[in-house]
Parts: sequence; structure tokens; C-alpha cells
Amino acid sequence: MNSTTIDWEAISSELAGIEIIQDTERLAKLSLDYYHFSPVLQPLLEEKRGDLVVRPCTEEEVLKIAKICVKYKAPLTVRGAGTGNYGQCVPLSGGIILDTTKMNKISWIKPGLACVEPGVKMAAFDKEAREIGWELRMYPSTYRTATIGGFIGGGSGGIGSITYGQLRDRGNLHAVRVVTLEDEPRVIELRGDEVQKVNHAYGTNGIITQLEIPLAPAYPWAELIVNFDDFMTSAKFAQELTDTDGIIKKLICICAWPIPQYFAALRSYIPEGKHSALLIIAEPSLEPFKELVKEYGGDISYEKSAEDGNKGVSLAEFTWNHTTLHARSADPSLTYLQSSLPDDPKMELLEHLYGHFGDEVMMHLEFVKSGGKSVIAGLQVVRYTSEDRLNEIIRYHEERGATIFNPHTYILEDGGMKTVNVEQVEFKKKVDPYGLFNPGKMRGYFEEKE
Repeated sequence: MNSTTIDWEAISSELAGIEIIQDTERLAKLSLDYYHFSPVLQPLLEEKRGDLVVRPCTEEEVLKIAKICVKYKAPLTVRGAGTGNYGQCVPLSGGIILDTTKMNKISWIKPGLACVEPGVKMAAFDKEAREIGWELRMYPSTYRTATIGGFIGGGSGGIGSITYGQLRDRGNLHAVRVVTLEDEPRVIELRGDEVQKVNHAYGTNGIITQLEIPLAPAYPWAELIVNFDDFMTSAKFAQELTDTDGIIKKLICICAWPIPQYFAALRSYIPEGKHSALLIIAEPSLEPFKELVKEYGGDISYEKSAEDGNKGVSLAEFTWNHTTLHARSADPSLTYLQSSLPDDPKMELLEHLYGHFGDEVMMHLEFVKSGGKSVIAGLQVVRYTSEDRLNEIIRYHEERGATIFNPHTYILEDGGMKTVNVEQVEFKKKVDPYGLFNPGKMRGYFEEKE
């Protein structure tokens, strides 16, 4: 697919009335995400650019853009805030970038459920939802800038997943409206299990124009740092906290030393050589929580009340992939992996991996629920030397039963999905007969076409 043969002047003329961006600097910025976390993706994606950006305000404008794309056979890549990490919204074949950030209306919020446009920022939404005692169930560490539609299209879980699981878990997305790229573009509403056709699909099979999302009761949240002398003690503490349903929590993050040395704003709270738990706990649960800390010999070095929630740093911004961001800010040669450890009550594999790799693969763990079960998700910080060595590290994990969600590929199935999602491929064939949606990202589709 070659966008250089397309008449972009004619397209611009037909898009009159919709905001268009074509200047080189802004086009470059809106063509990229945080793919540079990966030294493998960096040379593959750094030169990729769209030919123009459009910023629709309404579903009607999206339909107009879709019709023009089909008419000119122009590739189309949908974009939220661009806070993803593996080139999900980087256009491999040029074309139109559809920036959804002006579609930012909250249609309604009621107890337990909300209806929003895709460009609504997560932090802005929560501010409004908390006025009636509710909040988002989960969000990424890029919460302040990420959009809800972008999170559904490219995310998988985050802060809050310790209670509510992953985005793919049934009940975490109720409904979506999507626009197709057929000869006569349609609006399709997907409800219930049908939402999985576009959930975490990198925008390869539909333009999301509206979402219905479930909410969680909003608690007063306290933020705490607990330090431990021993890494495995910190991990076992985190696992017991995960399994203690009576303690209400939003985040359990473990960072083995030397990762905390990269957290400049937190260094005064984390002594040299300590392994740290970064936690968000409901204030009514603090008393039993502190009993658990005492049982494991942890030291609480930092505690911020819900009342002071907006003051100072947010611990959430040192967890999930912000951990990688802080590490790379200090040492740009670092990269990361994403993994899921198998059920292992004695944590023998975790202890083995920690001892085997040492500081080459620094342990960063996020404790979550997935499919109703407790899971240890790793976002290990890796001292990168070569792609071959990185692949060796991946193989070593996989041979011992760990699942690697490879963040060094932009292909949907080779990263987070791991297998071809037949339902998503079949849906794409129906709604994108010319293969214009974010081409080159869905292996199950393009291999079938070859």
C-alpha cells in the first residue's frame, strides 16, 4: 500500500470544514508514540509519518472522513493521546491519521456506568465522576493525558486491575460504537461479548466513536511506600496483600533495587539497597493493611492521605510503564519486557529468575487479577546489549513457563495477543474490505491476504 500515489490536495479539499494538520513538525509528533522504549522498534518506526492529520468533532465528521478514505483508498490510523509503547498508532503506510482528542464529550454518568466519546481524558473524566461517588475501574500510568478510547484500543489493564482485572475480562467494557471503512461506511453498535471484536485491536478494524464503560465506587485513596530488606519478602508481602480481599486496594507495585534509584522524586523515601512496594490503599483499610506490613517486617517510609491526593507526586506515575520511563530518563540504554508468571504459590520461578539474571533484568512486578485469578505481571527493566541477547532472555523466560507479551513488536498478535484472534480478523474482513485500517499491524489479516 503506497500513500504517495494518492491525491492529497483533492482529499484536503473534500475535508473542508474539518480541522486538518499538515505542517511537518506537528505531523511528525502526531505520527509517533513511545515506541522508542524499544531499541528494536526505534529504527523500524522513527521515520514513519502520516500524510495528514484530521481532528473530527462528531461522529458525522468521522463518517465523512471514512467515506473519503475509501474513495481514495487512503490508509487510516486512529490515534488517541499517543501514550502507547509499541507503535500501535504509528502509520506504517502513511495516509490519514484520525486524531480523536476533539471528540471529548461525556454523554452521561450514572451510578456504575458512563457513556463517553473516545477522546475524553481519563483524569478529566474521573474528576466529574467522583462528584457522584464513582470513578474509572482501571487506568494506565499515563492517566493524566491518556484518552479512554486510546486505552480501550491499545491498553490491557493498569492501576485498578488488582481489583477489576484486565480490559478483556467480561464486564469491563459494555458497548462501543464504531465506524467502518466500507464503500458506504456504517456505524455499528457492539454490545456485550461483541465488544471483544474491537477491544485491544490497535484500531485495525473500526473507528470507535462512543463507549459505555463500567465504573467503580470511589474510595478515599492513600498512597504509601513500604521498603523491605529482601526482594522475595517484598514479593510475598505483595502476594498476600493481593489475596487479602478484605483490604481494598488499587495498586500493588514491587520494584527491586536498583530500580528505585531511578525515581528522583522518591529517593529520599527509599534507602539505598531497599526493595520497594508502591501502593494505593483505601483509607478505611489502612489499619489491617499496617498489620500486614508489620507481619512482613516492612518499613512505611511514605504515606499520603486522600485529602492530599493532588499535592506532590502521584505514586501511580512511578508504576506500570512509568517505571520504564523514569529508568530510561536516567539511562536511555535501558529497555523492558512484559511478562506474566505462571501460578506458583512458592514463587520458585520468580526467585530463580531474580537470582539468575541479577541486575541485567531488574524486577518490576505489578500484581493484578486476570480471568478472576491473581497474576504476577512483570514489566522488568532490562539492560539492553543486543537484539539477540534480548531474544535469549525472552526464550529463557518462556522455556520455564513465563508468558512474554513482547513489547518489541508492533504486530498485534506477536505482542500482547500471542494468538490470532479469529473473531477480530473476521470482523475486519467485513468492515474493512480494502485493508485500510492501520495496515500491517494485524498478522491474522495480512498473512491471509498474501
